[in-house]
Amino acid sequence: MPEIVPPDDGSRARIDVHHHFCAPQWLEWAGAQGLVNPKALPPWARWDAGSALSLMDRAGVATAVLKPMLPARYETSAQLREATTITLRAATDVVSAHPGRFAFHTPLFLDDLDVSRWALRHGLDDLGAVGVNVTANYGGVYLGDAAYDPVFAELDERAAVVDTHPHNLPGGPPGAVHVPGIPNFLCDFLLDTTRAAANMIQKRTLDRFPNLSVILPHAGGFLPHIATRVQAFAGAFTPPVEASMVREYLHRFYYDTAGPMSPAGTLLATVAPDRILFGTDWPACPADTVTDIALPALTADPALTPSHHLAINRTNALRLMPRLAEPSSVAV
Repeated sequence: MPEIVPPDDGSRARIDVHHHFCAPQWLEWAGAQGLVNPKALPPWARWDAGSALSLMDRAGVATAVLKPMLPARYETSAQLREATTITLRAATDVVSAHPGRFAFHTPLFLDDLDVSRWALRHGLDDLGAVGVNVTANYGGVYLGDAAYDPVFAELDERAAVVDTHPHNLPGGPPGAVHVPGIPNFLCDFLLDTTRAAANMIQKRTLDRFPNLSVILPHAGGFLPHIATRVQAFAGAFTPPVEASMVREYLHRFYYDTAGPMSPAGTLLATVAPDRILFGTDWPACPADTVTDIALPALTADPALTPSHHLAINRTNALRLMPRLAEPSSVAV
């Protein structure tokens, strides 16, 4: 019988850069504060290490980067700071309990600059976070807006990884479904990411803060699909931008595969394979969807070569976040 050789594509040592983390300690605290009704929260808000490790083992994930979720509307800055403190403490506890299996981002709420600046210093400088995660817009003010420059300047000093995530589009009541029968995450989230990316292009965010590395989730939303359109109408921005700058920015962003993403050919027509990172979107994306739909589609995608898979599954993330190769360096 011929020897079975494991694939040399990093599929058994994946690094998942899109793993949602709603800390049980935060959930208990937020419930006691009257900020949330724990029973009314969606299933992804009930994170536990056993389920996480089970999914990771099934999906061949060696290390997951936790994207903290704190889904509540905070009444004061002090309350937000307490929520962030509880979440970061929980994340470091997870890292300590499972060496090498987890790392984490620091959550920033850019509509509160003071707490955000404290959180990035505490998370990146004191606790060993590998990046920060932010929402595409806060109250309709999108990433790239000058209002966020004080935080982005501090992140730029640290050459930080800025991991973005969409939410509901602005203009409606919190949590309201915009189109009856169509959940917001299905279409609107992708537009939210696209708007944020376009705003960062128009505001020249990566020129003003050249040391930042920005990750767009879900393969960049609609951006790769409308790349030619955005370039063709670059002059329609106010003020206008050059089509060449649009192309440059498309190549400077990073993109994760969470979703499941569209066939990779569309993304590879826009960006180099060294800008693509593996992501599951678990537990927002159910485990069976990850293992039975997303992973087989990614593995069988005809646009991806074995070297692409190795880069996407692991080496791109290690190059972007070298601390992932040194789990003992994460402060606990």
